[in-house]
Amino acid sequence: MPRPKPVIYGLYPWTTEYGFSYVHPANRRSFEWLEPLGKVFEKIDETEDWISLRYDEQQFKVSRELFRELYVKPPFSFGDVVGEVQPEPGRAPHQGLISDVFYQESTDTFRFQLVEKKRKIKRIFEAEELRLV
Repeated sequence: MPRPKPVIYGLYPWTTEYGFSYVHPANRRSFEWLEPLGKVFEKIDETEDWISLRYDEQQFKVSRELFRELYVKPPFSFGDVVGEVQPEPGRAPHQGLISDVFYQESTDTFRFQLVEKKRKIKRIFEAEELRLV
């Protein structure tokens, strides 16, 4: 039985200024709405012409030219159930699914956004503020 491919994480620093030739025509509008700068993608497949990237529950075909692999794995990924380590006094800890994964190159750190009870929490969490549940 073949081993599953390891997940490759990376950045795709595309903006509309690059033009639309880097994004498959079927994915242009949704990729533009995603605003991919600083977001961590999972590379899930590749062909001669395109690579397939996953972000949360969405998949996109893009040119391989702009993809930059991250050689460090984020501590949490899409769909992981996490809880807040130390909530504000008098408030229950946030607990939910990882919906967004961000990477800040200047500090070499990951940050995360959660969906709690089907609603996205506005706050962005640092990795040390969360734990797997």
